[in-house]
Amino acid sequence: MKYDFLDPAALSRLGAIPMEARQAMTGNIAGRHRSPHRGSSVEFAEYRKYVQGDDTRRLDWKAFARSDRYYIKEFEADTNLRAYFVLDASGSMGFSAENEERIQFARKLAATLSYLIVDQGDAAGLSVCQEKIHIEIPPTRRAANLNHIFEVLSKTEPTGETGLVEALHTIAEKVAQRALIIILSDLFCDTNALGDALQHLRYRKHDVAVFHMLDPQEIAFNFERPHRFVDMEDNTSIVAEPALIVDEYRDAMTAFMAKVKGKCHDIHADYHLITTDQDYEEIVHDFLINRLTKKGRS
Repeated sequence: MKYDFLDPAALSRLGAIPMEARQAMTGNIAGRHRSPHRGSSVEFAEYRKYVQGDDTRRLDWKAFARSDRYYIKEFEADTNLRAYFVLDASGSMGFSAENEERIQFARKLAATLSYLIVDQGDAAGLSVCQEKIHIEIPPTRRAANLNHIFEVLSKTEPTGETGLVEALHTIAEKVAQRALIIILSDLFCDTNALGDALQHLRYRKHDVAVFHMLDPQEIAFNFERPHRFVDMEDNTSIVAEPALIVDEYRDAMTAFMAKVKGKCHDIHADYHLITTDQDYEEIVHDFLINRLTKKGRS
């Protein structure tokens, strides 16, 4: 493969693990994911009373023999998954202390997961947001669409201020059918506004997964001499003596991470704090396995 964010060996190893939705999905083809609508798949759901016009082939004659009343068997309908990747491409996503740039790490996660989703017959799409969503690829199952996602990822460079909150509100309004919304961002935005956007997604019954991406140095703040710190979104800068502000900084960062995690948990989002020194294949593996154990949650 020509993209440096795709590893064929990793895709082969991860391909044995299915991507599952944690809540009911809706779609227009038969698939592997639970639907909010009743159907005729193999998993029994419940009985209901027969009404005129029902398919008589689904009558339960044993129930009739016991009660002398007609009952219809209902089953869980299976459907296909639509996954919508939301990539924050603001300037701060280009940060790197010693490890890989955050944007490259995000590319690996988005590309790998989208490949696995399409490979299992489901649909993947992409929104790249800076001050506003400037690129949108609607979710489809086509291989050509997957290549389009890869091309966009390869050309995306972080710049400007974040438009993540506005993007999430837009997606909540535009994506009519239930979908898996996967957010890849450092989440450096107004946390209360972020919480409102996440609530909007939850209200629309989307399954939300959040990859909160930080560099280890952003958490540790291990600097030994004065530094000039530059805001990568608006280019403002400040010179500071780290020893004088390290405790206050770490307290603020701890509070920020806890508040973001709380906003995600408020909507039962699948939240993952990750750092760019981690193995991305292990992150994807654990993400997939974790969703298998939580299938059926609504």
